[in-house]
Amino acid sequence: MRKTFKSKSVPQHIAIIMDGNRRWARQHHLPVTQGHRAGAENLERIVTHCQKIGVKHLTVYALSTENWRKRAKAEVRGIFNILIEAVRRKTKEYKRQGVKVFILGNIQDFPNKVRQALEKILNIVKEHERLKFNIALNYGGRAEIVRAIKRIIEDGVPPGKVNEKLISRYLYTNGQPDPDLVIRTGGEIRISNFLLWQLSYAELYFTKTLWPDFSEKELDKAIQEFQRRERRLGR
Repeated sequence: MRKTFKSKSVPQHIAIIMDGNRRWARQHHLPVTQGHRAGAENLERIVTHCQKIGVKHLTVYALSTENWRKRAKAEVRGIFNILIEAVRRKTKEYKRQGVKVFILGNIQDFPNKVRQALEKILNIVKEHERLKFNIALNYGGRAEIVRAIKRIIEDGVPPGKVNEKLISRYLYTNGQPDPDLVIRTGGEIRISNFLLWQLSYAELYFTKTLWPDFSEKELDKAIQEFQRRERRLGR
């Protein structure tokens, strides 16, 4: 694919709210699970494309706390099965390609087979890391901040030592830069409790394209828009 943007100013960290799997399934007269499967397949393509164009950090909102608690059990079970299949299929490939996977969120309440599959891919040691791939599962931005505050208190940090830099070290994304660009597919114009701390200065991009249809070309278009903006970063 020919690049349609300036490679030198590709966002180093892109975050994506992957919305629209269920609507895509309904539009195609398919079961909801098939929409999630199509979304998972598309995610694999986007991860590969991010590697090609030089993105260093990719964070995706895969399953919010509200989603996994409130969705129908059959749908959640289908999502878990797709997740396990994807992990088993991609573990060796990601190791070879230099993709390091991180989980944002609390997966301790997930079924054992899901946790075991995730732990396997999390424990891969990279020799040539090219992309940090963060997957938000059972995640909520407010819960992440509360978790950070509790850990700061537990560690006995004096109030005078608490600042933005310290709080960032207690977040799931510790050691990674904040997102430069956040993309939401599916037509909704909100961030839905996603990376509330980290998105303070991110550029926001919303598209009506449903996630399974969000192609590499669509990502390039979002990056083009990002490059046209003047980032003031609070100045």
